[in-house]
Amino acid sequence: MMSIIAAAMLLSISCANKSGTQGYESPKGYNLNNPVKYYMPDGLLEISGIAFNNGKSDSVYAEQDEDGNIYYLKLGDKQVNYSKFGKRGDYEDIAICHNQVIMLRSDGVLFTFPFGQVRNKEIPGVQKLEGLLPEGEYEGMYADEKNGLVYLLCKHCTDDKTTKSSSGYILALQADGTLKQSGSFSVDVKTIEKITGKKKISFHPSALTKNSKTNEWYILSSFNKLLVVADNNWNVKAVYSLDPVIFNQPEGITFDNKYNLYISNEGSKTAAGNILKFNYSK
Repeated sequence: MMSIIAAAMLLSISCANKSGTQGYESPKGYNLNNPVKYYMPDGLLEISGIAFNNGKSDSVYAEQDEDGNIYYLKLGDKQVNYSKFGKRGDYEDIAICHNQVIMLRSDGVLFTFPFGQVRNKEIPGVQKLEGLLPEGEYEGMYADEKNGLVYLLCKHCTDDKTTKSSSGYILALQADGTLKQSGSFSVDVKTIEKITGKKKISFHPSALTKNSKTNEWYILSSFNKLLVVADNNWNVKAVYSLDPVIFNQPEGITFDNKYNLYISNEGSKTAAGNILKFNYSK
């Protein structure tokens, strides 16, 4: 099995929905049942968050669990490059904003450094920012290039009842790469339950991003195999079930500047990590 995966590594292919396309609906403009699939090299087996710089899809930047590295590659490359920014840890997401890279550790600790340092073998002057977020587990982060605000959504926080709401926090990015508290928000899990028709959903978001075309929030929950779409004020509008055949373990999400959607999936013992591209269609 692994030899087949290795041979197919980093080839862009069209992925059919083996369990049938009719049972899985998609947001307007996208077909979640028919992605272009990019297999990741071994170094990104446990790929988690992904990001583009100013939406430019010529290079994708990523991180994976356990390694304090920022990875970068062109989709389709057979090898991945990386720069070391920190010690080993449970890193969950990445954002790039105002020429600063922001890395999220699962305990809510953030690391920032200038984007211009990414190509160095080891990145100097990394800032470690603690105490900005309440105690809990965090996986999802999005940075808005327009206003310099960073949005973080709690996967499981001490004060949260995950069957009722998921708490989010807003930080303002400063010119020196530090972050300051700037507000909060929440996602109503009860609305998700009503839309799906399921009772007592324990919602654990794993990634979030914003569709600049529609001004909507896209929120992934790997645990629930769901994509939640909310309006600009975090009111849940739609919920889409994800085909487990296509979405092995969705951990990262982003858009490029042409409104194409990308979702990364962590690999396993029998499958490589991947990034799925969903082309935008008017």
